[in-house]
Amino acid sequence: MSAGVNVSGSIRRRLLVQLVGSAALLAALLFIAVLAFVRNVAEESHDRILLASATSILDSVSVQSGELTADIPYAALSMLGNVSDDRVFYRITHPGGTLTGYDDLPVGGVPVQPGRPVFESARYKGEGIRAVTISRRLSVQGVPVPVQVSVAQTRLGQAALLEQLAWSALYIGAGFFVLASALAFWSAQSSIKPLRSLTEAVSRRGPKDLRPVTRPVPAEMSPLVSSLNSFISRLQASLARSEDFIAEAAHRVRTPLATVRTQAETTLMRVEKEKNRASLREMIRAIDESSRAAGQLLDHAMVSFRTDSLELKEVNLTELARDLAERLQPVAELKDIALHFEGGSPVCIQGDGILLQNAVRNILDNAIKYSGQDSEVWVRVAGSGAQQRIEVEDQAGGFGGEDTEALTRRFVRGANAKDTIGSGLGLTIAREVAEAHGGSLIIKNSQTGAGACVTLCFPSH
Repeated sequence: MSAGVNVSGSIRRRLLVQLVGSAALLAALLFIAVLAFVRNVAEESHDRILLASATSILDSVSVQSGELTADIPYAALSMLGNVSDDRVFYRITHPGGTLTGYDDLPVGGVPVQPGRPVFESARYKGEGIRAVTISRRLSVQGVPVPVQVSVAQTRLGQAALLEQLAWSALYIGAGFFVLASALAFWSAQSSIKPLRSLTEAVSRRGPKDLRPVTRPVPAEMSPLVSSLNSFISRLQASLARSEDFIAEAAHRVRTPLATVRTQAETTLMRVEKEKNRASLREMIRAIDESSRAAGQLLDHAMVSFRTDSLELKEVNLTELARDLAERLQPVAELKDIALHFEGGSPVCIQGDGILLQNAVRNILDNAIKYSGQDSEVWVRVAGSGAQQRIEVEDQAGGFGGEDTEALTRRFVRGANAKDTIGSGLGLTIAREVAEAHGGSLIIKNSQTGAGACVTLCFPSH
């Protein structure tokens, strides 16, 4: 996790908590709804069986010889016995009292209108019962007599059935919760997948890749991507301004220093006293050091900014190296150094021509600067199927047992550089340019042991 990032929580975790919490609430509501439904269905079914039993008993009541009689059919009570093993009670009453059945049955005490059954719940003999009471009128000696039938059944079987149905409802709710949780996990993963994909796409970029983000994203993420692209655009503009500033600064720093050096050389030719001439020579050396240090500092800054957005074009390394060798030929001749160029067919790569030129010039300039008089420097360009190379070999004595990797760090100079003007940035610039192009810088002693061999390696494209 990057330093300085204020993390306030995980979107995925929040989404999971909300979705799983909602699933738990819905599962609980489903359990309650299913339980209430099956309870109502069970009670309604039981009440219908009670009503059917009471109707069958009521239909068995008749008038014989002017008196009420009841021939209770077996099926009237057996239909309740088939439902459960609960005990069944019944009572048939008329205005004169109980015709048959359980006289102390605590239901049916209130007259019931014909065709309007009354369902009751009560306790009888220490057990809960469910009862129904219905009535009809029979003519006894020409007088309508209301006959009322009550049928009751204990509720143990019904309670067991309801418990079984409750467990079934619980299983349904639990299954719904598990399924909803799995869907919630899948939904959370799917919801953050575009964000994760965008994060991976941005994090895979190198530190110098400032292309705008063009990956398709959901509408909710569009403002974020737009803001990110806007920031990248502002950053590119800032880097461009910085590059322009560096170029302008390089011009404004180098020009006055060159003027001062020219004036110092002119004065040196006019001064006769050796003491004054020595002072002027030290001044010229200091100006050269300042000029070179300022120039290479600005070059390094330019390279650092420019590598953030390489202007890739096809660059002919053979032509580039030959051109630089020709430009530095007069400088080499001043030290009686023979500068040789070896290159045949064009060797091309996709790269930033300005940066590549800067890198090769620094390496070649170092080779000439540290080589002694009457020595030789070779510039070679070669290519193979997988790699293209620019090699600069000198006769400056090489590096001995020095750590050549350390020489590519900023302001680090070799043991042989004490009396030579330099800033310790030339090889640093060359290394950064090579790495920006996906290549590398190889520093080693030459095969002859007379000097160093510095190679810029680039992958073929």
